[in-house]
Amino acid sequence: GTVSVWSLLLGREPIHRFQHNQRLQALALAPGGTAVATASGFEVKVESPDDKGFWQTPGTFEIQKLVNFLNLVPDVTGSPVAVAAAEDIVYLLKAEDPGKILHSVYGQPVTCLDVSAHEAAFGIKTFGWLLNEPNQILLYNLETNQCVTKVGNSIGDFSCVNLHSSPPNMLVAGNKDRRVRVFDVRSGQAACSLYGHQLGVSAVQMDEWKIVSGGEEGLVCVWDQRMGTKLWEMHARHPVRHVWFNSHSLITANIPEEKNPRGPSITEDDPSVHRKYRGVIYSYEFSVDQLAVDSVLPICRSSYDELTGYNYNIGLAVPYDSI
Repeated sequence: GTVSVWSLLLGREPIHRFQHNQRLQALALAPGGTAVATASGFEVKVESPDDKGFWQTPGTFEIQKLVNFLNLVPDVTGSPVAVAAAEDIVYLLKAEDPGKILHSVYGQPVTCLDVSAHEAAFGIKTFGWLLNEPNQILLYNLETNQCVTKVGNSIGDFSCVNLHSSPPNMLVAGNKDRRVRVFDVRSGQAACSLYGHQLGVSAVQMDEWKIVSGGEEGLVCVWDQRMGTKLWEMHARHPVRHVWFNSHSLITANIPEEKNPRGPSITEDDPSVHRKYRGVIYSYEFSVDQLAVDSVLPICRSSYDELTGYNYNIGLAVPYDSI
């Protein structure tokens, strides 16, 4: 139940610590800000420093159900605002308006959540007694607290959604049915649907032309949205829980389901045996500013008649040209 807040500039010691009575279910950092939101048991706590650097608690919220997803709204002036999804209820948590319910439909749990400065997007799961209503993503305006649109029409659960880093009027979502879908929220239609994972999609992000998706089978795929094709893929042992990229970097995290594998023999506790069970973080650099000879891998410089070589586990989707 302990929360430690560290400064990347100072390092070494935490700059702030606070305690919950039970273990943490969810944690959120404010994008570009210094607020921290945590959920433990039926309590959501928001902590942030004031102008002098002294930490305070702008809000502690008691809610009726256990929190599954928690996000802080970016670019908020004044007290931090959090959005929490607890089973089938989505709360908008403001210090001056505690426990505001944004959305609630009994028996339709929320399966994923993301927020931007003015909107919240979340997937809902429907059950068999509502056969005419498939699983969808709802988009709510955080100022009016109204549902703006519903997108998606899927038998599978939406397992991840990315709204905050998507281009305006677009959002990208991954589904248990192994598809990545890009939605235009103005028309409510899917702009494209991409299929390339063997198991459910667990992490997604997009920009103006490319999409990066990660799957439960450990595959990271980079797609060209304009052509609807896969550019390359990379595989690791464990499910992909996190992807993040900008114009020159890509970071992915593969985290195992089983945190404490135990085997029958005494050698199973040997750290070297357990290396394959560990999660792994990959950092890729798209080195555009380097000399062409330095930045392009030899396998990518080979021509059509010279296809042999080691490709560093990167499955390229296009034949090798002379680069």
